[in-house]
Amino acid sequence: MVKIAVAGGSGQVGREVIDALVTTNKHEIMIMSSTAAGDSKSGVTWCYVNYDDKDELIEALQGTHTLLSFIQLLADPENMAQKNLIDAAIVAGVKRFAPSEWGSASTTGMPWWSGKDKIKEYLKKVNENGKVLDYTLFQPGLFLDYLATPYKTAKHLEPLNTMIDFQNRRAIVVDGHDSIMTYTTVKDLAAVVARTVDLNGEWPLIGGISGNRVSVSQVLKIGEKVRGRPFIVDRVKLEDLENGILKASWRLEAIHSSVSGDQVEEVLKTVLIGTILSSAKGAWDVSNEINQLVPDFEFTQIENFLTEVWAGRL
Repeated sequence: MVKIAVAGGSGQVGREVIDALVTTNKHEIMIMSSTAAGDSKSGVTWCYVNYDDKDELIEALQGTHTLLSFIQLLADPENMAQKNLIDAAIVAGVKRFAPSEWGSASTTGMPWWSGKDKIKEYLKKVNENGKVLDYTLFQPGLFLDYLATPYKTAKHLEPLNTMIDFQNRRAIVVDGHDSIMTYTTVKDLAAVVARTVDLNGEWPLIGGISGNRVSVSQVLKIGEKVRGRPFIVDRVKLEDLENGILKASWRLEAIHSSVSGDQVEEVLKTVLIGTILSSAKGAWDVSNEINQLVPDFEFTQIENFLTEVWAGRL
């Protein structure tokens, strides 16, 4: 049994992982939050922290073995919260750390995630004269749950539109590119992270979690099968996307809860362009280092999942 601290644990993905950790009934779990405390559970404590105060973070992290970060990048544009968290973790003697990754293998074409690259560089720097903090970059690809939108398939993760829209049987793809995508359910991600926490030894630097590695054309074939007819496919040019131009017949509708007000329309366009562009450049083709550490884990298969979600729906 070890103490696990979860920073930003009130977010959707963070709560999914916390639930999986609680289910193991093995560890002491502390949720760090800069806002009000949430619901208490057996084996879980809440700790209010000011991410601008390193001394406060050091005190909170005393006795912590593993620190998982789910800090919302859009709320931390200068990345100071995570940098302070890393500095405090080192001083407090934390053994393992996972920064706020939880997505693609790279941020190519996705400027809203540029903070991830800055944190990766920061982590390299703190270990440049010898390892002082063991860390891994958990990368599960795109959540398979999003292909069920508008239906909710997880306890905390909310539905979100993507470039492949099963509800309306449509998709936007890059002309001449059959992009490889990795899809993992958030439930599988949470379960695998809980298992990885229990493993002895150092974590791999890249923590690829590959539930399903499929091409866009394969996803569309599955879509045709489970939704009863072919999808309408808009094909866009790579060079248009690189210039911020989207010549498609539809746009995203659902947006992450961290975005509101007059930002929404522009962010929706940026995210759609970025997701399509990054897929063509291989950003969502993640590796499988974590799969190799838990070889007996059975991932939810994409066709089975989507068949169950869409069975009987018009």
